[in-house]
Amino acid sequence: MWSNIKRSRLVHLFFAITFFTSGIIVNVVQCILYLTLRPISKYIYRKINWYLCATLYGQLVFMGDWWAGSEILVYIDKDDYDKYWGKEHAYCVMNHTYEIDWLIGWMFCDRIRLLGNCKAYAKKVIQYMPVLGWAWKFSEFVFLERSFDKDREVINRQITELADHPDPIWLLLFPEGTRFTVDKHKASEQFAREKNLSELKYHLQPRTRGFIASLPSMRGKVPAIYDILLAFKEDAVDKPTMTTLLFGKPVVAHMYMKRIPMEDVPNSEAEQEKFLRDMFAGKDKLKDSFVRTGDFFALSGVKRLPPFKTKRRRYIIFNMMVWATVILFPMVYYLIALFLSGKIVYVIIAICILMLFMGLLSKTIGMSKISKGSSYGKENTPKKSH
Repeated sequence: MWSNIKRSRLVHLFFAITFFTSGIIVNVVQCILYLTLRPISKYIYRKINWYLCATLYGQLVFMGDWWAGSEILVYIDKDDYDKYWGKEHAYCVMNHTYEIDWLIGWMFCDRIRLLGNCKAYAKKVIQYMPVLGWAWKFSEFVFLERSFDKDREVINRQITELADHPDPIWLLLFPEGTRFTVDKHKASEQFAREKNLSELKYHLQPRTRGFIASLPSMRGKVPAIYDILLAFKEDAVDKPTMTTLLFGKPVVAHMYMKRIPMEDVPNSEAEQEKFLRDMFAGKDKLKDSFVRTGDFFALSGVKRLPPFKTKRRRYIIFNMMVWATVILFPMVYYLIALFLSGKIVYVIIAICILMLFMGLLSKTIGMSKISKGSSYGKENTPKKSH
């Protein structure tokens, strides 16, 4: 019975109504505070916005953590974890392989009380999308146009702003620029051969300029880079997708994380490029070992770290219940009233509202699908500089 409920399209519709309606409410509050409070006190604005982001992101975390019951096994030096994780600004460099890599990151961040301050580099067009795009805009995400001359200025300005944040933030960068596919990998390795670079088996060649451009503004303000590798077992029955989680099927994520003090990052741009490429070569060795043995460390030569789990937060359940109560009771009452009105116009309005929410849900899931990614690696796609 419970599995049938999780597969129910009606329940999925309720998820969509709750998330998108509450998202618009959060966006409106963010907008008002951005225009009125932020010019007066950026400190107070950011404190309040932390909770606004956390209550919105938390609904998606609920889907992964509690609805699907997914687990995250983390491989981190325990001393570093206890001393630094969630207690400092960090520049997170992660592989971009799966549809839900960003959500797994949010789930982990929620468990270390950092969910409201997750930041990332994102395409500029995303900031115009209601709910998540608008929330990210009001949360000072770094939006890029993929024109390096323009992006360098944006990066320097935004990171300088973010580094002054009153609470710890994590700024996420996917240097590969797009999710891994076979076609994209072929194009990436062709580029590597042309430039005489070491080839990667499980990752795309990282684009180095955004990484390098970010470092000067971080010096003295962001104490560390976090090297992150996310992996799922290749033979898992349920694949790591948004659809899997929506249908309540659990996945098990394996996340290797290493803290690199910022003072260990070289100063010259040539050395910084090599530093990032070496980081991805290391990720590739870990991933190769994981794919072949189910263990990051068996064949990679990296020091073994025992995995451990972090606890899910029950606050996430409470957050979801509050929003569902506030949104669904009046919304369902209104829709039923429209259907029972006996007037064709009102019935059509109700149907259109339901179709709108289902369309938003389908669109959001579709955007996360790897098959809907960029044209990187396809024929006739102009080559981009790394």
